Amino acid sequence: MKFFIDTANLDQIREAQSLGVLDGVTTNPSLMAKEGITGEKNIIQHYIDICEIVDGDVSAEVISVDFKGMVEEGKILAALHPQIVVKIPMIEDGVKALKYFSDEGIKTNCTLIFSAGQALLAAKAGATYMSPFIGRLDDISTDGLNLIQEIRDIYDNYGFETQILAASIRHTMHVIECAKIGADVMTGPLSSIKGLLKHPLTDIGLAKFLEDYKKGN
Repeated sequence: MKFFIDTANLDQIREAQSLGVLDGVTTNPSLMAKEGITGEKNIIQHYIDICEIVDGDVSAEVISVDFKGMVEEGKILAALHPQIVVKIPMIEDGVKALKYFSDEGIKTNCTLIFSAGQALLAAKAGATYMSPFIGRLDDISTDGLNLIQEIRDIYDNYGFETQILAASIRHTMHVIECAKIGADVMTGPLSSIKGLLKHPLTDIGLAKFLEDYKKGN
């Protein structure tokens, strides 16, 4: 399972990278704005800055909602750095853009997936990654993890190579459950990754080891 961090905060990206387990980054206009990154030139430079920190794929989202605009934007984004993955919304023109980029050998991430049908279309169009938003589904009393399972079954049935990128991860148990189901990638906040480190018995055991060591010295 690949670990992506979902943020535009460079310090958090560096911290995740320093753990040695980070495989990539996802971000979006809202996360950029949260960090005070606005304006096309600043956003583009920020994507480049992120690529210089991490070794893996970095999803960069288009703003256009029409085929022509998405293609134009996507080409610009893809040319920024070899690690850039063009992030495309799951809409009709988005599916067309996914197919276009797939034929051109440009990596894509189909975002805002909330159903198995949408996931099937993304795979048929050749998306590299497909991002079901499980946390947002949980927010409206729908089982986001069940959606991951449905998509896993469909993709396995037909050998689709599109990777399931579980998005809108809210906490560490989301990560564990997605790993059990077979999601190819998770993307979430730094806390969801670092939360995997924590267990009270680890803390107790380490404290005991150190205490016993001191007794012998």
